[in-house]
Amino acid sequence: MLTRRHLIAFSAAAAFAPNTRGVARAAGWPDRPVHLVVPIAAGGPTDTNARLLADQSSKIWGQQVVVDNKGGAGTNIGNEFVARSDPDGYTLLYGTSSLSANGALYRSLTYNPETDFAPVSMVAKFPFYMFVPNSSPAKTVKDFIANANAHDGKLIMGSPGTGSGPHLAEALFMEMAKIHMTHAPYRGAAPAFIDLIPGRIDCYFGSGELLTYSRSGQVRVLASTGAKRSPATPEVPTIAESGVPGYEVESWQAVFAPAKTPPDIVQTIHAGIVEALADPTIVAKLARTAYAAESSSPEALGQFLKADTEKWQSVIKSAGLKID
Repeated sequence: MLTRRHLIAFSAAAAFAPNTRGVARAAGWPDRPVHLVVPIAAGGPTDTNARLLADQSSKIWGQQVVVDNKGGAGTNIGNEFVARSDPDGYTLLYGTSSLSANGALYRSLTYNPETDFAPVSMVAKFPFYMFVPNSSPAKTVKDFIANANAHDGKLIMGSPGTGSGPHLAEALFMEMAKIHMTHAPYRGAAPAFIDLIPGRIDCYFGSGELLTYSRSGQVRVLASTGAKRSPATPEVPTIAESGVPGYEVESWQAVFAPAKTPPDIVQTIHAGIVEALADPTIVAKLARTAYAAESSSPEALGQFLKADTEKWQSVIKSAGLKID
């Protein structure tokens, strides 16, 4: 017979028993394919790195990780899609450094980069490289600055789009080097680089994947944007050591889930990413193009995003950049 004493005892036991509801939910995740949204068109370095991570994560989680490319609007289409997705761990964002800039860059944004996502883990950090055509008189960064000053506002600096990572790195370079150039935004890195090779533009900041063009002698690389020389290119000096002290730009890629994704699921996803990034094959493949594999705790990624956002808000305001 169920007495009042039994009910009190049962209630007390339930109150102090471990909460296994979330644990069971995380233990059952994933029981179907996971979608990793890349907010950039297929084929570029961001897409390539996301697919490396997806393939390795599929093996770890025992479920297929499907890469969905949802490019457009400076990554905002893909970012918003994930921000509005169910917070169940089955739709993730392969986020880029655009998350740090878009809040200040766009006049109206339909999502909040800092509150609409649950940070999961950093994936990689990397510098950009400063490329010039072989026809450029500049052999060093100092040469380039002198030439830019001699042709004030006439040199053309290309980018894969207004507000993109390379564009912001270029804007900071112009501000700190105290030079003026004309910005030419392109629809992606490929068409910009096609114009760089014959000298239709005078400079381009791009990722390490483009080093194949300098190594084959088609363009010249002057410097990298990192705080120190990349192990992938120890012969390439940094911009800071080449005439612009204090200059530093390090771009990044990371994984985010929709806000309100249960913490236990976030931790399960995080653990899988950490394991994937510890694989020597992944590390080596990323390193070939100067990407440094680097995981982080969800908390550290959230703090990093906040600090990086503050940095680029200042640059964007100083440069007077705004996109409707």
